[in-house]
Amino acid sequence: MRPKACVMTSVHPPFDVRIYHKECRSLANAGYDVTLIAPHTENENINGIRIKAIPKYVNRYRRMLYGTLTVYGVARTVNAELYHFHDPELIPVGLLLRMEGKRVLYDIHEDLPGTLSYKPYIHTWIRKPLEKLLDIGERFASHFFSGLIVANPMGVYRFRKHTRLALVQNFPLMEEFDVANTNPKPPLYENYVTYVGMRITRARGAEEIVRAIGLLPERLGVRMKLVGNIEPPELLHTLSQMPGWEHTDYLGTLGRQGVADVVRHARAGLVLLHPEPNYVTSQPVKLYEYMGAGIPVIASDFPVLRSFVEEARCGILVDPLNPRQIADAIQYLWTHPQEAEEMGERGRQAIRTQYNWANEEKELLRLYRQLCGSPLPA
Repeated sequence: MRPKACVMTSVHPPFDVRIYHKECRSLANAGYDVTLIAPHTENENINGIRIKAIPKYVNRYRRMLYGTLTVYGVARTVNAELYHFHDPELIPVGLLLRMEGKRVLYDIHEDLPGTLSYKPYIHTWIRKPLEKLLDIGERFASHFFSGLIVANPMGVYRFRKHTRLALVQNFPLMEEFDVANTNPKPPLYENYVTYVGMRITRARGAEEIVRAIGLLPERLGVRMKLVGNIEPPELLHTLSQMPGWEHTDYLGTLGRQGVADVVRHARAGLVLLHPEPNYVTSQPVKLYEYMGAGIPVIASDFPVLRSFVEEARCGILVDPLNPRQIADAIQYLWTHPQEAEEMGERGRQAIRTQYNWANEEKELLRLYRQLCGSPLPA
């Protein structure tokens, strides 16, 4: 029989790109028997992956309590060789499963303590002590798990003492964004730049993006396409009052094909994270998706992002808090189309040869083989 893998999340949607489209599908394609527990409307079996639905809780505190208990109850019915969870709030579930003798893998997407600086529901006076407490608690709990997956090199440093640690970076699926073999190639030069993300927030540069669009000369005819969910809802009203909003198209949340279509036809993609602790060391997947689509990037001038952008020579680095710099970068790419196209092509080549999921899944599968063996042929 094939080894069973039970993947668990109480936070992410069932078709999350990293969890479902990358990791679960890679595991299923490699021959593992994969069950995914996630907030969903119904149980389904798609692409050989069984999805077991749990309720989606709008209130985060109810989710952390009832969602966690529900995940644990469903997970016990799967009787898997390996349990693979993705959310810090499921650490108690992982620990309970370990107490029952199960092998458990913790997939760490981001620097948890570093996320507190931009959480509006956490009072500023408690953030520092809570950051320290979370850091100690997460690293202590990690020693009880059978293995860890981290999404960026900072995670490797934080959890360097763990004996079974894999770096599985969130690089893109080339088949979604690569335009190299399409015939005819989609036109690079349409009249917009874009920001694509699951969430559009102040800390991800929403206000600076719209202000920058408002600073551009009218004669250029530049439009901005925003893709994602604006959070909190009142931010939409704030953005709509800015001069740049009349040149902005808010498209809301799109499916994977819709996202790919928007990105492929843009003149540039924006990654303008604020200098928050978690963001300064992050590797946002949208950067690689822009590169894979062959468009130049305009990115926050942080050391991690700088290393990718400068090495590939695929875009322009800016101060993400300075709308004037952002506007100047957009105008430069707009008025230097040949150079912009060359930047985009260099980025695409970097993704095709190095920064892609086909390379990363090898590390995922290596760790799985180490923890529960190789799957038998289907």
